[in-house]
Amino acid sequence: MGIQAAFVVPHPPVIVPEIGKGQERAIKKTTDAYREVARRIGEIQPETVILISSHQVMYANYFHISPGEEARGNFGRFQAGQVRFEVSYDEEFVRETESLAAERKLPAGTQGEVDKRLDHGTMVPLYFVNQFWKNYRLVRVGLSGLSLMKHYELGQCIQEVARRLGRKAVVIASGDLSHKLKEDGPYGFQKEGPEYDSRVMAALEKGAFGELLEFPEELCNKAGECGHRAIVMMAGTLDRLGVAARRLSYEGIFGVGYGICEYLVRGDGSERNFKERHEEKERGRVKKQIEKQDAYVGLARWTIEHYVRTGEVPEAPEGLPEEMYGTRAGVFVSIKENGSLRGCIGTIYPAESSLAREIIYNAVSASSRDPRFDPIGPDEVDRLTITVDVLGDVEKIDSPDKLDVKRYGVIVSNENSRGLLLPNLAGVDTVQEQIAIARQKAGIGEKEEVELERFEVVRHF
Repeated sequence: MGIQAAFVVPHPPVIVPEIGKGQERAIKKTTDAYREVARRIGEIQPETVILISSHQVMYANYFHISPGEEARGNFGRFQAGQVRFEVSYDEEFVRETESLAAERKLPAGTQGEVDKRLDHGTMVPLYFVNQFWKNYRLVRVGLSGLSLMKHYELGQCIQEVARRLGRKAVVIASGDLSHKLKEDGPYGFQKEGPEYDSRVMAALEKGAFGELLEFPEELCNKAGECGHRAIVMMAGTLDRLGVAARRLSYEGIFGVGYGICEYLVRGDGSERNFKERHEEKERGRVKKQIEKQDAYVGLARWTIEHYVRTGEVPEAPEGLPEEMYGTRAGVFVSIKENGSLRGCIGTIYPAESSLAREIIYNAVSASSRDPRFDPIGPDEVDRLTITVDVLGDVEKIDSPDKLDVKRYGVIVSNENSRGLLLPNLAGVDTVQEQIAIARQKAGIGEKEEVELERFEVVRHF
């Protein structure tokens, strides 16, 4: 048996008539497509439904899978508490997924349960599914702040568990697309909203899952999507499987993108090895970067490779430019893998005796001590993109008007906290965004008074 089909669906509560009270008629195409998905699931009669919800509890570096025998929920927060759900979990499937994820060094499991009640990202799909099929057990999986590739890899684990257990299973990726399609929508308009929706639907209707791994973080963030990671995990559950892909509907009536697609498994699809193909492309891109990198990035890369393989912090090698031995400065080392941040640690003011040592110690910290990520392993080093920012003098300013997101980094501080954001970052286009992110990093509220400082950097690629 194993995975029989997978579906991409949105989760607008208004689509439920008891909540919409007539408003759902405005998205009739979405409603009709949803019923078609549910009818298809009723025809398949799966033993297990794996539901990936963007409103399940989410951690920065851990995938939460709901534990226990059962769970309940209702639409009370949407003034429709009479619409209730009760599900039984597939405990064996959950245990096997947790075990296989640990074996593959993926941080996933049943720890961290915050609220056992079903979220609306789960209940909206089940509202339709239950009209055609109820004799299933549920596996409810959340997302994380980890890279798109990690989501894909967890999807691969889910596929393998379904195969090992012989489960007849279907997968549902529950997530809306852009929330920024209209000025009069609930989240306003950003040009990236329609751009994201057009691009993602083009990939989905072809079943071109490799393209999903190529989406820049800044595009996803500015589009205000909530379903991309869920869709990527679903794609992983179909890795190396032949699928019949079909777009059922797309609407953006309320300023939020609702897309529905169907993927029916049709035997082997060994050529659909999107993970390997993407990683090979990344290795080629990194190889080209290495050919062009300067001594600063070269030192950071050499340090990371040395440290992850030996566990030792190296001394500064010979043959570096003289200024790296004779000057001191604050340095930030930033690491990306598969296009997603993998570590970033730095110093505002110099802490070491030379610029070279500053780079070495911050490269080690960025690769192994960033609390947001697990330490980098030896198998990752050939996919890492590295930048080194050397900070100039820090100066106090009395107004945000003296900032420029392309030229200056910013430091916001109060008596208890301090947050820094580097300049010229993808997706950060305004001073207001720059300050807001620096506040967030420091845990400073948006209305708390802060002091502002600015600095320039020399960025090495």
